[in-house]
Amino acid sequence: MVESAADPLLLVTRLAGSGLFDDYTVYERPGLWTFAGGVAGEVILEPGVVRSRWLDGPSLTSATSMDPLESLVSLGSLGSLDSVNSADSVNSFDSVDEPWSGRPAAALEAALRAAPWPVWNAYGWIAFEFAALTPAGRLAHLVVPRTEVRIEAGRALVVSVDPDEAERVAELLSGRGGVPRPPAPAPSPVDVRPGGDVYRSRVAQAISEIDAGLYEKVIVSRRLPIPFPVDVVATYACGRAANTPARSFLLDLDGFQSAGFSPEVLVSVDGHGTVTTQPLAGTRAFGRGEDVDSETRRELENDPKEIFEHAVSVRASQDELYRVCAPGTVRVTGFMTVKERGSVQHLGSSVSGELSPGRTGWDALDALFPGVTASGIPKTGAIDAIARLEEPRGLYAGAVLTVSQDGAMDAALVLRAVYSENGRAWLRAGAGIVSGSTPEREYEETCEKLSSIAPYVVPRA
Repeated sequence: MVESAADPLLLVTRLAGSGLFDDYTVYERPGLWTFAGGVAGEVILEPGVVRSRWLDGPSLTSATSMDPLESLVSLGSLGSLDSVNSADSVNSFDSVDEPWSGRPAAALEAALRAAPWPVWNAYGWIAFEFAALTPAGRLAHLVVPRTEVRIEAGRALVVSVDPDEAERVAELLSGRGGVPRPPAPAPSPVDVRPGGDVYRSRVAQAISEIDAGLYEKVIVSRRLPIPFPVDVVATYACGRAANTPARSFLLDLDGFQSAGFSPEVLVSVDGHGTVTTQPLAGTRAFGRGEDVDSETRRELENDPKEIFEHAVSVRASQDELYRVCAPGTVRVTGFMTVKERGSVQHLGSSVSGELSPGRTGWDALDALFPGVTASGIPKTGAIDAIARLEEPRGLYAGAVLTVSQDGAMDAALVLRAVYSENGRAWLRAGAGIVSGSTPEREYEETCEKLSSIAPYVVPRA
């Protein structure tokens, strides 16, 4: 890792590891890193109830950065904070619990629409069980941050409801706060091979169900416990330097931590209503040397099973966008382009369209969630099979997302991630099972995917 005051990875991990925020989310898109710290508003979705709380009174203020090598954040442009004058006002919340039924995406949309500010961004996660017929556990957790830092093109923009916190963030970003330069994290690689017999038996069962006509494709995953507590922030720093994700994320919300290097954009919606999804399906190992990588790429591009798996996933994504997009606008671009994602390479395509009048990004999320490449075809049958074949997934194969009041949304499919809660940590990976699958090959595919993060896991000191 090149350590520089302008390195976004160093800056966001410095903020995450500072202890200044109990809750935070880091979200990386191409050219843009965002750190969202603290809670100004919060929406938690559970079966039958949506819990919301909103900071009482404040408006947000901003400080625009200067040249990062001179002064990364200028506090001189901070304006007044209206009604925020004390810690008591910063910590005063209005809380509401409301029952909900029907579509969980509609429940989240309605709860966020009640935010008491004209402009806001929310960050958080959605569990795979968000789409279950009988959902259980926490289904979604979204936060409007107290302080937000956006790092783009060598500049940082800080937005905060707390002037003292904004100043401390500026010190951390600029290195003026006396924060020692952290030592390079020392990973303890995790063995990805355990659990093969159980996984192969699950794959064999899925293949028999596919042959019986119960469904066309299903993603069967396996959970890999990590035998030591994990430093999730250091793991993110170490793993991001070795990965090439479509999106990356790091979060700690209500004590649940995760860091990941998502290979795939589940849904991206801009403020004008253009929606895009980028299904990846078809996998081979990558990073084993130029000659081997070239050979496995040719194998990937010519393997009938992998081509079939990818084609049916693209077809399913098109069908889902037809439900929410204006007629004639859905299109496929970059069909079956090879995408290099850390320790694996995939067949990838982009499917996009224009939302129909009256439709929102939440409708697009509802149509596309869970990702077809992490659930199966048809989704209802695949989700039912996953519930029978696996233990609950939680965040795995769910989404980490950001959404704004103007309708813009960006959601990454959660794969290639580490998870930690209550002192226990784990990894998880799956493979797409179709009629041409073999248990041994699918098991090897999970090992290849786990190798995107397993070598970079850092123990907690």
